[in-house]
Amino acid sequence: MLQLQDLHVSYGAIKALKGITIEVKQGEVVTLIGANGAGKTTTLRTITGLLTPKQGKVLFEGKDISGTPTHKVVAQGICMSPEGRGVFANLSVEENLELGAYLASDPARIKSDLEKVFALFPRLKERLKQISGTLSGGEQQMVAIGRAMMARPRLLLLDEPSLGLAPLVVKSIFQAIDEINKAGTTVLLVEQNAHTALKHSHRAYVLETGTIVLEGSSEELAADKRVREAYLGE
Repeated sequence: MLQLQDLHVSYGAIKALKGITIEVKQGEVVTLIGANGAGKTTTLRTITGLLTPKQGKVLFEGKDISGTPTHKVVAQGICMSPEGRGVFANLSVEENLELGAYLASDPARIKSDLEKVFALFPRLKERLKQISGTLSGGEQQMVAIGRAMMARPRLLLLDEPSLGLAPLVVKSIFQAIDEINKAGTTVLLVEQNAHTALKHSHRAYVLETGTIVLEGSSEELAADKRVREAYLGE
């Protein structure tokens, strides 16, 4: 479904990605793990067209979308829930979710998609009229993922969904990610919480300073001595 081929991305003179190659098959949850500054967010920003590669390609369903404007990437079926959640703090939960459906013109479809989001995150239905800036971190994360789902993505990109959240909330967020995947959405997950990410994904890549140093099934990487020492604290 998604192929990154020999991707090089720089911020000025700083090389953030140094020729990474990644693939995500339809129906998978693939996770990218790595320390801060490894290039994980840069990878997602390049897929969504927020950054243009210096070299290499981003292929989505066989089509080269490298450097495509972000709104056109969304229209093709790729959506991102960004790091730090990025909710519109002065708007209500309902308004945030409706913004995710800005490409949809059918009110019945929007209503039906809202119900699907409420099935994933019942808390949001209770908070529908609440101003998003007053929500807890976990609730804001639910809004961010729900908003992305309102665009009906075929590929969902998640950037650090567990960041700064309590363990119980992390558990419920990852249960929702499992449900989203079971319902047919392919997921590319960037996550510093390697233990949880490997538990809830099929395959994984380890990024270190812009280079992929390990790849394999999540089970294999969770058992790999180097991963256990560097990312699982063992």
